[in-house]
Amino acid sequence: MTDWYSRWESNKIGWHADQVNQNLIDYFSKLDLDNGDKIFVPLCGKSVDMFYLLQRGLRVVGVEMSDIAVQQFFSENKLEYSVAKVDDLILYEGDGIQIFCGDFFTLKANHLVDVKAVYDRASLIALDKALRQKYVNHLNDIISKDVRVLLLTLNYPQHQWVGPPYAVSKLEVDSLYGGSFQCQELQNISDIENEPMFLLQGVDFVEKAVYCLQKVRM
Repeated sequence: MTDWYSRWESNKIGWHADQVNQNLIDYFSKLDLDNGDKIFVPLCGKSVDMFYLLQRGLRVVGVEMSDIAVQQFFSENKLEYSVAKVDDLILYEGDGIQIFCGDFFTLKANHLVDVKAVYDRASLIALDKALRQKYVNHLNDIISKDVRVLLLTLNYPQHQWVGPPYAVSKLEVDSLYGGSFQCQELQNISDIENEPMFLLQGVDFVEKAVYCLQKVRM
């Protein structure tokens, strides 16, 4: 995961979107959240989706390896913040938002007390196959029963593109989460025409999927 830090250092952040993800807007209600509830955004970068969640009246908790990304999030959204050391992480905290800076795998359940939902726009697909099961296992360990997850994935012929983002099929989602989560597929569309980098590489197809998961086992 250290490769991601070097990408932030060199400003090679082509995955960062300047607009709120439309799927978050369309399927936000599936998370069944009330005003003031807390939502966790893993591998959050400086995502504008977090500011959108704040505007929806939620409290946001993120985790991000790069301090550059975290500082840019607060600066670009004109949010004041404080900085403190919490266990092996550095906590950046503003009004309604906490972002832990450090390794996702050092995050503990006590850092996510009262979290009611998880928003994963680009975390799972940012990890290669060797890390994805470890990521899901750790997420399962640090969130409570009944927490819902809004998960966005991409699927395409992996041999035609090196990644990241990596290809994650519905079969793999079912395999990764099936032991501890209920899984509902909300959307699965073919959308290669809106993915110019895949078109340039001659990728045969790109599927975009949205899932709502709910943790059912401790």
